[in-house]
Amino acid sequence: MRFPDARIQVFARSPEPGRTKTRLIPLLGKTGAAAFHARQVHERLGMLTAAGLCPVELWCSPSGSTAFFQECQERYGVTLHDQSAGDLGVRMQHALAAALDHAKSALLVGTDCPSLCAADLAEAFTGLQRGADVVLGPARDGGYYLVGMQRPVPALFSGMPWGTSAVLAESITRLGQLGLSHYCLTERMDVDTPDDYRRLYNSHEAGTGLNNKV
Repeated sequence: MRFPDARIQVFARSPEPGRTKTRLIPLLGKTGAAAFHARQVHERLGMLTAAGLCPVELWCSPSGSTAFFQECQERYGVTLHDQSAGDLGVRMQHALAAALDHAKSALLVGTDCPSLCAADLAEAFTGLQRGADVVLGPARDGGYYLVGMQRPVPALFSGMPWGTSAVLAESITRLGQLGLSHYCLTERMDVDTPDDYRRLYNSHEAGTGLNNKV
């Protein structure tokens, strides 16, 4: 492993119809949206574990005891962890702090960025090694698909306008106010809405074995 003292953390929900990728339900239906999410989880875990950069942790909601997450553990050799209670910021801060208790650095990603690749992760770890306090992977919708650090930064997760186009800009503003440096990776697309889904299936960013077009 290139970064044995680091951790990659993946946030994922159990793919329950009607409760997963709800913004895609008008296009795909409840079962289709859940199946799409399950496929994305498997593809991200497959890529992350095949990269062999460092140990991979799967942070599960609502619980790692579900059959889906147990299958993921068996197939990919990841460790399972339950997400904490609270909003997204609370859960992210809790997960990163837990990793940084025993690792020198940690990257936290979701499963919604199909074009995320091993080179992005290596670049993020290298950015941290070269002195960046925080690494961010900008998403086209104004959020981010990756956040990495070597020590907890609680102010980055408290009172953030999650789910809006202001998340990335607000994060960078806060880092500046704290006197912390940041490094940004290549901007990439998350898939959250029907328009995102259509763009995915009609663009080069699909490139992960997805072959249905809308």
